[in-house]
Amino acid sequence: MAEKSLKEKVIEFLNEENYFTNSLAFFEKKTGIPRLFLFGGCVSLLSLYLVIGYASGFIVALLGFLYPAYASVKAVESVNKDDDTQWLTYWVVYAAFSIVEYFSDIFLSWFPLYFLLKCIFLCWCMAPFSWNGAHFIYSRFIAPFVIQHEKEVDTLLRKSTAAVKDFYGKAEKEVKKAAIDHITSESSNKEFKKDD
Repeated sequence: MAEKSLKEKVIEFLNEENYFTNSLAFFEKKTGIPRLFLFGGCVSLLSLYLVIGYASGFIVALLGFLYPAYASVKAVESVNKDDDTQWLTYWVVYAAFSIVEYFSDIFLSWFPLYFLLKCIFLCWCMAPFSWNGAHFIYSRFIAPFVIQHEKEVDTLLRKSTAAVKDFYGKAEKEVKKAAIDHITSESSNKEFKKDD
């Protein structure tokens, strides 16, 4: 069975039952404009807004998080495990992108098309086809890097865990000792005051 084209998948999505497509169906009925064109208009307005609008960063962050979070919950609750892999891959790429963006955002956010390009990138990463951005970036960059450095990372994590446990144990002993010293000094102070 041949994989559906992007246009076919968009049309299939636009005919699903949800708030967005129901709104498009309402406007399609009222205006007579096909919902594919209405959807294209919404995408065009969003693109224009991301270039010149206020709070573009917030809107892109919302788009990059809300729908994937919703789709991830649906994937976890479904019997099919392929969608779990798709969304887990998206979140790994999203986390890596967030780390890279943390350091580059201060420079890139000054470019007029930055938020539009970021939105396009995130949409490519969450796109419902097998060659989406998340799969591409994960299989080409993230997985090979992790596999290459897996032993070193595991060793570092074990050492870090041991150090944290050791620190926690020492801190717990010191806190207990300080609490016991405080309690005994208070009780001896009360006894001293009684004797006066």
